[in-house]
Amino acid sequence: MENRYFSIKDTLYEITEKHPEAIELLVSIGFENMADAEQRAKFGKHITLEKALMLKKISAEGFSEQLLERIESREETSTGGSGETVKIAGVLPCPVKFPLMESFEKWLAENSEGLGFEIEHELKAASSGLGWLIESLEQKGEESIPDLFISAGFDLFFDKELFGKYRSSELFKDITGFERYNSDFENEEINLRDPDGHYSMVGVVPAVFLVNTEELDGREIPKSWEELLSDEFFNSVSLPIADFDLFNSILLAVYKNFGEDGVVKLGRILKSSMHPAEMVKSYRKSSDKPVVTIMPYFFTNMIRENDPMEPVWPEDGAIISPIFMLSKSEKSEKLKPLVDFFASKEVGEILSHNGRFPSVNPEVDNKLDETQKFMWVGWDFINSNDIGKLIASCEDIFNRAVKGEI
Repeated sequence: MENRYFSIKDTLYEITEKHPEAIELLVSIGFENMADAEQRAKFGKHITLEKALMLKKISAEGFSEQLLERIESREETSTGGSGETVKIAGVLPCPVKFPLMESFEKWLAENSEGLGFEIEHELKAASSGLGWLIESLEQKGEESIPDLFISAGFDLFFDKELFGKYRSSELFKDITGFERYNSDFENEEINLRDPDGHYSMVGVVPAVFLVNTEELDGREIPKSWEELLSDEFFNSVSLPIADFDLFNSILLAVYKNFGEDGVVKLGRILKSSMHPAEMVKSYRKSSDKPVVTIMPYFFTNMIRENDPMEPVWPEDGAIISPIFMLSKSEKSEKLKPLVDFFASKEVGEILSHNGRFPSVNPEVDNKLDETQKFMWVGWDFINSNDIGKLIASCEDIFNRAVKGEI
């Protein structure tokens, strides 16, 4: 396969700037810092691809072949008929990105000819971040918004400087057609469905505890967020700060349930921020071990037998970061087959069974028991607050607490 795209003598920064597909691949071989734009600029400018692969003892030929395949089958691709184009974009949870794309590509191959329009899709792994879309939104506004968009998180969808400004204009419409969500998400205690019918969801990312039982030092295992926020766990907890979607969800849920004092306590218990895979392995470090790590439920399946790491589903509920799906009202008819696919039982089972991201599809068995509840801020809270400003305020309180200023 001819390589006319990059050289192994290029820096990581040069390659990732030209070919974002490289980011996910670099993260997968151990360069987690490449997921962060600032780190790519800082670290990536000072190391070539050749040296990076040598550090990890990775074959330059093998890596280059994988990257070439991704570049040449770039996800921003066109399929279907001629005429109008439907644009799909978003970020997918890393653990299920490949099976989801495999399923989607198969669906496209079987259905694209009968759609009568072209499809452009750019579905990236969550590790790539959303900077590319936010920058486009800030520069171009509404015209840059895809016809169908999928991602987890709060700030992007409710910040009035970003997607939030379009909610009242009815730019988006929930066309999934679900009469009810999965009973895990529509019951006496929780209801994830948007009462205004603007936003739809496909699933959630739950945050749970991973407790290093060897580091408890006489303390009881925390069974709830309330117990975790106590003084007992001062400077003892690893939080997913780099995962903005999940961390912002945690900030908002803690603020709603425990007030500003809860956000202060969250800052005080912080010990470190780690990638979830590092969290699972943290007990192997000789020092500086967090007692508790907060992580997506998916990563608990990495725990090995006889590990001292014990997963805990909080009794007051796993805080969730919803995986939203936004579809433009004006293109509802064209988008309906695509929305039906992403809201389907097949996709729901990939999310839930492959990734432990419980699905809202009512036909999916999320394999949860009655004790595994969720902590969700609720639509009333969302609609009565400026979420973008509230997240910024909570971040400020949290950061001041971390520094010991409050």
